[in-house]
Amino acid sequence: MPCLALGVYQNYTTHESVLEAFRAGYRHVDTAQAYRNEAAVGSAFRESGLKRDDVFITTKCISKTHGYDSTSRTVELSLARLELEYIDLYLIHDPFKGTDLRLQTYRALLDAQRAGKIRSVGVSNFGIKHLTEIRTAGLPMPSVNQIELHPRCQQRPIVDYCREHGVIVQAYSPLIRGQLDDPVFAQLAQKRVRIDPAQVLLRWSLQHGFVPLPKSATPARIRSNAQLFDFALDEADMAALDALDQGAAGAVTWNPIDAE
Repeated sequence: MPCLALGVYQNYTTHESVLEAFRAGYRHVDTAQAYRNEAAVGSAFRESGLKRDDVFITTKCISKTHGYDSTSRTVELSLARLELEYIDLYLIHDPFKGTDLRLQTYRALLDAQRAGKIRSVGVSNFGIKHLTEIRTAGLPMPSVNQIELHPRCQQRPIVDYCREHGVIVQAYSPLIRGQLDDPVFAQLAQKRVRIDPAQVLLRWSLQHGFVPLPKSATPARIRSNAQLFDFALDEADMAALDALDQGAAGAVTWNPIDAE
């Protein structure tokens, strides 16, 4: 799985944005059934001329499709919309609907994996309670847990639990939905030549071992968000960003990690 992905939530020019991302070197795209742009992701991939094995595509099923049979059908719908033979990573988008339906959904994805329709099974917005349910049921742990994650919302207990159990952490909203006016971000960017606050936050995410999913429909921003590998934050920089954690109060999205 590439360590950086283009997120396409609320992207109304998805086809063009994904093509621009591929030109900029991205090889990982994060979509979802709820975003209603799986077809655009698939068409951009086909137009790109890239080989299937060179591109990593993630999608997700929302809670209204939870349940074994409905999840099995929704995987087929994603494959049809993307026009792919397999999906690299399929996530349960949220933990709503309760334990029974969560586990039914998870088992359906595991069976789709065994059938070769998806390569890896993961979850999104799962708290420790939801991850523990999977372990208690005797099922393999998810490959990924995708959660809101940035310096103001670090979700450390969930991150620690995921690391303890070998679950990769993906970071959505790594740019705090554009709330980049914190003077700490500016100061760290100014220490370097041609680095902006968004790149500082994305580099923080990478250095913590997360997989950030920045989203943008602006070509220049898509490109700059990928220019992260010719600089590093030092220990003091990382500590300054780590100190900004506000816990759950720092979340800027739905962040349903405590759902029953």
